[in-house]
Amino acid sequence: MLAEIRGLNEECGIFGIWGHTNAAQLTYYGLHALQHRGQEGAGIVSTDGEALRALKGEGMVSEVFTPEKLEQITGTAAIGHVRYATAGGSGIENVQPLLFNSTTGSLAISHNGNLVNATQLKGHLERQGSIFQTTSDTEVLAHLIKRSGYESFEEKAKNALSLLKGAFACLILTEEAMFVALDPNGLRPLSVGKMGDAWVVASETCAFDIVGAEFVHSVEPGEFLIVNDEGMRKERFAYPEERSICTMEYVYFSRPDSDIDGINIHSARKRLGKQLAKEVHIEADVVTGVPDSSISAAIGFSEQSGIPYELGLIKNRYVGRTFIQPSQEMRERGVKMKLSPVRQVVNGKRVVMVDDSIVRGTTSRRIVALLKEAGATEVHVVISSPPIKNPCFYGIDISTSGELIAANNTVEEMREIIGADSLTFLSVDGMVQNIGRTDPGSKCGHCLACFTGEYPTNIYPDTVLPHEKEKVK
Repeated sequence: MLAEIRGLNEECGIFGIWGHTNAAQLTYYGLHALQHRGQEGAGIVSTDGEALRALKGEGMVSEVFTPEKLEQITGTAAIGHVRYATAGGSGIENVQPLLFNSTTGSLAISHNGNLVNATQLKGHLERQGSIFQTTSDTEVLAHLIKRSGYESFEEKAKNALSLLKGAFACLILTEEAMFVALDPNGLRPLSVGKMGDAWVVASETCAFDIVGAEFVHSVEPGEFLIVNDEGMRKERFAYPEERSICTMEYVYFSRPDSDIDGINIHSARKRLGKQLAKEVHIEADVVTGVPDSSISAAIGFSEQSGIPYELGLIKNRYVGRTFIQPSQEMRERGVKMKLSPVRQVVNGKRVVMVDDSIVRGTTSRRIVALLKEAGATEVHVVISSPPIKNPCFYGIDISTSGELIAANNTVEEMREIIGADSLTFLSVDGMVQNIGRTDPGSKCGHCLACFTGEYPTNIYPDTVLPHEKEKVK
């Protein structure tokens, strides 16, 4: 969700559980496992079958929730959300789950992704009399549900979901049931697990491990799941379209211990590192990865190249991710705070620095400088993904091509900007083939829009800044 374009910017994580006496507490643990997907706000809505109760706030999961507060939202079902937002989308009113009360029943919604037709839908609803209380496009879904002419809540929700375009993994909670939906392209990951008689849903399978749930299946594109005291029922709100899961989930966002559609993230990143070593030959003494998301690729690069892997950079665990921070000033300060070179490892050495991506170049430039200040004689930067040249309209903090270093510079120019002795990116084909998906088509089930400019859905005119329109295919 794009701050400059539409005032919304989120990369989020969602968690839900139905049928457990400690639903809110387990949701708290599930959100802890998903904390890497957003650190600026968290919320839980629970139900005991009689009412919905919400608890949310700005900050980390451990800052928002305490044991005393969690006791206020007891129940046997709950949904939760962690979020990241940039300027224009922050504020307690935008922290999810969003809770809506009416005389015909209450509902709460957790949503990961971005709707590319939110502006059109909001305009239509406002002309019909709707008044919006947030700048989150999640609220659009609630209005569509309530205004639907269908009789049952299930049909209302399916009808409303069928009107949405873009990326959305959704959890909807009422007093009677929990509903699960994934957009027809499957742009975001979403999995279902079982914990005894309780059903669990999460953005990543690592959340299942922390609560003790067993993975059951991935939610399919266009699928609509109804979970209640009778069990789980599968339906559809739309036919599936060409699978286009965000490739950055494999490259950067997801935790290494998560699996997406049966593919382990750590293993996929190792394969990317090995492929990178096949595509470039570098004379060097040591390989190091930028913690944490690049460690797996660095190990793979080391194994394939024969250059020893060493822990050349140490991460301060109490500082958040620099890509998922709301301003450039905070990102630059975050780099200085979060990483320290291991001088004895890199001093006097030719270093291969493996990173997963270069977005704005600020982080890479600072890390290269840190390694050289620590005595590295050469720093060769290798990236386990292709250059990011295009904005994302599906929920990642890449607002416009103007802020993307690869959109405005050649690889050689980028190398000079970040101060590296060499700079190499993984090829698109090398990335796609080695992640390991086997979906039909040349893209093998991936969204590659930020790399290629080819978007899997229609992009509406008011979603794109005027000077960007010619770049959107």
